Amino acid sequence: MNGFVLGGVSSGVGKTVATLSIIQALEDAGHEVQPAKAGPDFIDPSHHEAIAGRPSRTLDLWLCGEDGLRRNYRRGEGDIDGSHPSVRGTSSPAICVVEGVMGLYDGDGSSTAMVAEALDLPVVLVVDAKAGMESVAATALGFREYAAEIGRDIDVAGVVAQRAHGGRHEQGIRDALPDGLEYFGRIPPNDDLEIPDRHLGLEMGGEAALPREALREAAESLAAERLADVASEPSAPREPIEPAEPVDATVAVASDAAFCFRYPATLERFRERAELVTFSPVAGDPVPDCDGVYLPGGYPELHADALESADTLAELGDLAADGLPVLGECGGLMAMSQSLTTAAGERHEMAGILPADVTMHDRYQALDHVELEAADDTLTADAGETIPGHEFHYSSAAVDGDARFAFETVRGDGIDGNHDGLTEYESLGTYVHVHPESGAFDRFLEAVEANGI
Repeated sequence: MNGFVLGGVSSGVGKTVATLSIIQALEDAGHEVQPAKAGPDFIDPSHHEAIAGRPSRTLDLWLCGEDGLRRNYRRGEGDIDGSHPSVRGTSSPAICVVEGVMGLYDGDGSSTAMVAEALDLPVVLVVDAKAGMESVAATALGFREYAAEIGRDIDVAGVVAQRAHGGRHEQGIRDALPDGLEYFGRIPPNDDLEIPDRHLGLEMGGEAALPREALREAAESLAAERLADVASEPSAPREPIEPAEPVDATVAVASDAAFCFRYPATLERFRERAELVTFSPVAGDPVPDCDGVYLPGGYPELHADALESADTLAELGDLAADGLPVLGECGGLMAMSQSLTTAAGERHEMAGILPADVTMHDRYQALDHVELEAADDTLTADAGETIPGHEFHYSSAAVDGDARFAFETVRGDGIDGNHDGLTEYESLGTYVHVHPESGAFDRFLEAVEANGI
């Protein structure tokens, strides 16, 4: 599956809107589109899925490793169903559109440039043209030449001009671009192409999907076929995707507005190796009959009233005390705690599995790629094993004096600056999100199966 990477000149330049507009333009031109995100984000991919109608692949070099990144890209080929003409061998091949993270070169763990280089995909640069013409060309030229200066083997193929008007404004940008930098079109200014935001970033795609009419209007100003032509075949993984050994276990995954941060590959791994069932703590669903529970991250603070008033978390606490393995990531850790206090000062009782009280803040408390080292055998790692991950949260956890930590933080903040992974009974809660390419979820499945024997 051919693809290209959309890199921004900075954060906030409008990469997500450009990505969604390009997806719409390619689909209108008859192409099947597989979206992807260069980075650990959960929110931008939810917008991709709302428009493209299929899960967006997570392409993060730190979380997945180079081979894992390439494997996860190719997993997206399985999301393309056989109903589209491209799969039947006609002239409209499927295209993968990879939205970058921050500015093209920003980030030491997994920058957009690093992802583009690892996949050997061309870069289309998103430049804010609101107040520039020749300066857009100068910026793009600088971004192209900078790759050689720092030894990055990437090809900046051209630009999409964000917030650019037509007429003289657009023509001035076209005329100023030097040879070797193509003009792929523009995203016109439009208030309907603004996505509301809150803490942790934009609102989720299911809550604030951009209107199709506005995207189609923007798509008309994009050169869809030239974008399709610039897409290229990525580098193949050295180690192919191997069939997974099944485990005799059923895993229950919390899935609702409070627990919505999980990677598509994680659910796929669960389905490949075990039985998967879902439930909604916000709706008060009973915990399904299962051998282990996974609580993804999300927004438990926005649904604290419902979580407290429902019986689900209290039931989960009782089951954990009886030895049921429960794994929680970030929002899952918050729900597993004794209490959750919102930024407004309202205290809510949670599951009481972990000896911690969580408090929300107005500013984020941690944001980084993370590396954890297991102090002892735990649900997601063996003693001495390291796991790569990502943390981004607005809460802090005050832990009891007798709390036990599963991990030391080699990189990142974790729970107390030096440790992460509160463990109690057979359960584990971390502030860190991990990808299945780390092996953590395989270890979880195997531990769940062993616990049930």
